[in-house]
Amino acid sequence: MPDKARSPTSGTTARTVLAFDFGLERIGVAVGEAELGTVHPLRGVAAQTQPGRLTAIESLVREWQPSLLVVGRPLGEDGAPHEMTRRAEKFARQLNGRFRLPVELVDERYSSAEVESRMRSAYGKRKTADLARGKTLDSQAAQIILEQYFGERAT
Repeated sequence: MPDKARSPTSGTTARTVLAFDFGLERIGVAVGEAELGTVHPLRGVAAQTQPGRLTAIESLVREWQPSLLVVGRPLGEDGAPHEMTRRAEKFARQLNGRFRLPVELVDERYSSAEVESRMRSAYGKRKTADLARGKTLDSQAAQIILEQYFGERAT
């Protein structure tokens, strides 16, 4: 049975999950509650060094007390792994080793395209380009990764 973590906002027992969209320059971050199926993006991690990234993530782990971490696994359109796949998998192993929490990998092939599509629908093409330059897309992608994870577990 998975550990339960107390939700920082509701005061009720819920299974909190942190999700990451791994990137070399930035890591998108989202948080969700498994039982409620709710997910929202958090501020991404922009540290350039591995120790800096892990320190920032450690702060998130302390704040949210997740019972599970989810990492997007980038694959080619044909499903084949590539260099970023290996880097994301290594990142997932580092998270598991450092925080002693289970880590699940989720196919993230279309998360960035989905973010852009959602943002174009909500804000239009010009505003979406402005938001992309503002680096908000990474955590939106982490949100989609976690939504996908919850959706796959609900079926």
